[in-house]
Amino acid sequence: MNRLAGKKVVITGAASGIGRAAAGLMAAEGAQVLIADLDADAAGEAAEQIGLAGGRAVGIAVDVMDESSVAAMIDRAVAEFGGVDVLCNHVGGSNPRTDLDLLRMDLAEWDRAMALNARSTVVASRLALPHMIDAGGGSIVNTVSVAGLTGDVLQCAYGASKAAVIRLTQYVATQYGRHNVRCNAVAPGAIMTPALRDNLPSDVIADIQRHNALDLIGEPDDIGWAMVYLASDESRYMSGQTLVVDGGLTAQSPIAASRRVLLDD
Repeated sequence: MNRLAGKKVVITGAASGIGRAAAGLMAAEGAQVLIADLDADAAGEAAEQIGLAGGRAVGIAVDVMDESSVAAMIDRAVAEFGGVDVLCNHVGGSNPRTDLDLLRMDLAEWDRAMALNARSTVVASRLALPHMIDAGGGSIVNTVSVAGLTGDVLQCAYGASKAAVIRLTQYVATQYGRHNVRCNAVAPGAIMTPALRDNLPSDVIADIQRHNALDLIGEPDDIGWAMVYLASDESRYMSGQTLVVDGGLTAQSPIAASRRVLLDD
């Protein structure tokens, strides 16, 4: 408890799934949390639930594709809490129906994914950084994906945009480390969120689990706890890194799942 006591936290895309889990965990650890999401009602409901549990949270609407909306988000955090110590750039994604392989991908989706995943991270970080610098330091936590670390047959735009954020994380860490601002990323593998259930058939989810080193699919709290660590002073000597939380998916050979079957024979 109190690992984040006194921390002023902004999390985008925090009304559901991983973002909501992280918001709840951070509030339980003593942080004041601004829950920002495109869905204002869901953000408000998430903040209300945190309040009922004894934490402090404020829910607001934000459109991370609109710079003025992001600026208003940071201003609201400063007005409510007195500053921004931690920024979690969590919102992101792409449309799996139009973000296909390179030849069939809709180029408009490429542009949208780059704006949603990469440009929004740049904008929010630029707006939060002066407050962190003035306060003597802070932590930026970017949610990326294992899709930014490896190739795949689909979702070119998503993977490329998350790879851009991984490299951006290192640039921000390098440029502002001497201001005591840390910047790290967390790269989830498959996590059992509503988005995963809505977009992937159960047999595909089962196949992902088969290819993990661990015989399970992660839950939102698994990423939430990683975000708590990166937001806390426990990670004070860590910057510019990507923390992979994927059940061991990217640690093993692509043929490990098939070879594992031989052990069962």
